[in-house]
Amino acid sequence: MKYAQTYTLFLMFVSHTLCQGQNPTDLLKDTIHSIPTEIITSHGPSTMVRNITQDRKGNIWLASNEGIIRYDGKSFTNITSKLSSDRFFSVLEDRKGNFWFGTRGSGVYYYDGKSFQHFTTEEGLVSDLIFTSYEDKAGNIWFGADGGVSRYDGKSFRNFTTKEGLPHNGVNAIIEDNTGKFWFGTRGNAFIYDGKTFTVFRDKDGKAFNNVWSIIEDKKGNIWLGAVGGLWRYDGNSFTKFTENTVLYVSEDKKGNIWTSSLNDRRIFVLSCYDEKSLSNKKPTVTEITQSVHLWAIFEANDGSIWFGAFDGVYRYDGNTITDFKNKEAQE
Repeated sequence: MKYAQTYTLFLMFVSHTLCQGQNPTDLLKDTIHSIPTEIITSHGPSTMVRNITQDRKGNIWLASNEGIIRYDGKSFTNITSKLSSDRFFSVLEDRKGNFWFGTRGSGVYYYDGKSFQHFTTEEGLVSDLIFTSYEDKAGNIWFGADGGVSRYDGKSFRNFTTKEGLPHNGVNAIIEDNTGKFWFGTRGNAFIYDGKTFTVFRDKDGKAFNNVWSIIEDKKGNIWLGAVGGLWRYDGNSFTKFTENTVLYVSEDKKGNIWTSSLNDRRIFVLSCYDEKSLSNKKPTVTEITQSVHLWAIFEANDGSIWFGAFDGVYRYDGNTITDFKNKEAQE
């Protein structure tokens, strides 16, 4: 048995050496194989959920401290239970139906439904601590990290840091607007990238937007920024500020309502809904749906329900009631 183990390790070393000239995808196909063991439960995670999305088949995906979890409407499957013990911060389904999982310190995992590939700084990733993932119109995958930004074109990474003109290396949010410009929210300033130059985004008085955690473009083309300093809307000409309180996450539903996870005047995290019909007012109608020690991700599912992540798991709001999926049987 001892000799068999030694021979196996030798073959793994030779295989790795022969693959050094290949691109990261080819290399990783030889080193990361399918991991069949998955943990299936009737309840969701009981720790922080930072990112939520829904795939083309209707499954809900959660990036949590316990791993990447898929909910099919009946049960929760931990996809990464035997892959990594690290916390997961982001989950993205690309246009081809493949998934990208960003972690707290283990880089990125690529999942095609059968097997995993692992990307770290050794393969060219700018950092192993990934805050956010985003796919642009050209199909490139962007990773916002604690160390800069990585853009993956399917073959290799191109990294942007302060050395390349990035205003700050702690990147929390990335979007591409309808004109093709990229917006980045960082722990320093928010900025715009036109493909050549990074420009710090400033208001009409020349003041930069600092510590921006979330950026979205709504259906009308307005840019929304959620930051430690408040919530802003930019229509291309003018700015509207809706609150002074910290806003961590911003999302728009199908009706045009704006949802936020933020601190209220009592310094408690709340899930809030800004009514679309009153958004033209400087003080729109805002409804506080729930309170928590900490709220994070917000996502509208295909059925119109609002899913949100908290410090103790994931919840669903159907417009009337809130379903708690923690430590009890999931409700269909």
